[in-house]
Amino acid sequence: MIRVAGRLLNGAMDTKAFKRSLNSSENYHRKGFGHEAEVAGLMQSEYQSNLIQQIRDNNFTWQRGNVTVRLAEAFGFCWGVERAVAMAYETRQHFPTERIWITNEIIHNPSVNQRLREMQVGFIPVIDNQKDFSEIAQGDVVILPAFGASVQEMQLLNDLGCKIVDTTCPWVSKVWNTVEKHKKNQYTSIIHGKYSHEETIATSSFAGTYLIVLNLAEAEYVAHYILNGGDKAEFMAKFSRAHSEGFDPDRDLAQIGIANQTTMLKGETEQIGKLFEHTMMRKYGPDQLNQHFLSFNTICDATQERQDAMFNLVEKKLDLMVVIGGYNSSNTTHLQEIAIEERIPSYHIDSADRIQPGNQIEHKPLGQPLIVTENWLPEGEIVVGITSGASTPDRVVEEVIEKIFALKTAAVC
Repeated sequence: MIRVAGRLLNGAMDTKAFKRSLNSSENYHRKGFGHEAEVAGLMQSEYQSNLIQQIRDNNFTWQRGNVTVRLAEAFGFCWGVERAVAMAYETRQHFPTERIWITNEIIHNPSVNQRLREMQVGFIPVIDNQKDFSEIAQGDVVILPAFGASVQEMQLLNDLGCKIVDTTCPWVSKVWNTVEKHKKNQYTSIIHGKYSHEETIATSSFAGTYLIVLNLAEAEYVAHYILNGGDKAEFMAKFSRAHSEGFDPDRDLAQIGIANQTTMLKGETEQIGKLFEHTMMRKYGPDQLNQHFLSFNTICDATQERQDAMFNLVEKKLDLMVVIGGYNSSNTTHLQEIAIEERIPSYHIDSADRIQPGNQIEHKPLGQPLIVTENWLPEGEIVVGITSGASTPDRVVEEVIEKIFALKTAAVC
């Protein structure tokens, strides 16, 4: 739910008809404003890195002193993220005097979001876990971030007479189209994602009946229920925050379709899809499968490329791994999971500032609060693997690498 002037807004709507209407509105903008060249120069100066380009050109390997850095062959800004940030920059240039807001972080990177704040872009406040739109006025410009916004938020902003700049990644929009197809055919959408993640919140707002599963274990629980029934109260308690209003597992799991949060692990999404395909085949027979199961490929190419590159990187000889990205970045977290599965000492940081003097690093272990680890860089010659999430600029990666080189040089001296 969302809050405006003290009221809570929620409810069903014809989302497809609303989107068609919104797309034709003169207040809705999904392309740039003609400032591409100027913005491209700003983006290059603020976010690109000569060192990172040199490392790319040197077979993704760089040595200085007794440190060898190995970069993943795909990392950092993806096309959708770069497009969203560029559109936000263009918006500020095109509307130099208007009040500009954004419904959430433009992407999950602290330095990029801070840069927007410096450009006088306001972020919708959250009060009691609800976004508060009460300060938004007619004529204000509101940016929808790369992972989208719920259809209820779009409706509210449209009703308020705001100018809407939609930077939603086309891969996310593709998932929305998928759940619309499920809804049209009265299939329940099984969404592989995190129920509290902004992208999954937006996706579920376009769905009809839906259930969100976090991982393969939760999917297996649902599959077992489909085949064997079970304790309905236990089921509803387990997924208490992850289903549509009025969801009934005894009624709503007879016809299902698969969708996903685009930043989830590709392999796990594929496993979940296969699991439910086999489950429905067992329950209804091969000849009835198409009447009970729908599946479309909604795995993001950029997410897949970065995960594949990470799998290739961890096969090499590495003494440790540094994963760079926002702590609330789902795709970055999944890169960290890959390193952990390979039992490589791994450190998830969001900026070079986390690397501290005295061979200390402040980092976030998977699923835990921030901690400080001392003597994290081993003595002598080391090989450090580096990757970054899809929301991390090359400039941030360069800063991390330079900090590592400086620490090791100081240790030798």
